[in-house]
Amino acid sequence: MKKHNYIILLFIFIISSCAVKKATEDKNQLNGTWELNYISGPRIAFEGLYPNQKPQLTFDVASNKLYGNTSCNSLSGALVITDNRIDFNTPMALTKRFCEGQGEQLFLESLKKSTRYSVNENTLTFLMDDIAIMRFIKKP
Repeated sequence: MKKHNYIILLFIFIISSCAVKKATEDKNQLNGTWELNYISGPRIAFEGLYPNQKPQLTFDVASNKLYGNTSCNSLSGALVITDNRIDFNTPMALTKRFCEGQGEQLFLESLKKSTRYSVNENTLTFLMDDIAIMRFIKKP
């Protein structure tokens, strides 16, 4: 009977180790710079929201930092992720240049609404529950 218990414990340990490794691997997929190529909601064309520069986010998972731009202003802050959940409601530093149009405000509001993320090859998607609200392409 004791041998059976050891086998069960070993199996549970192996399964849990794989789950921890997978979560870490998924988290590391965020590393790098991502450029916005889709945002939900606006009645204005994407190119009209971001005529000069598309928003970008750079994730540094090792130091739990986030950097980027809103297409107009620079931003930085803490990277708060657990499994595939992401939280942009922590305070972020943001420069205060005047920005024309609605693009920056829509970008910041959409970040705050994001609750989860998924990475599929070179595409990062932010979701509000199960609805894709932003999509990014990985920059080389």
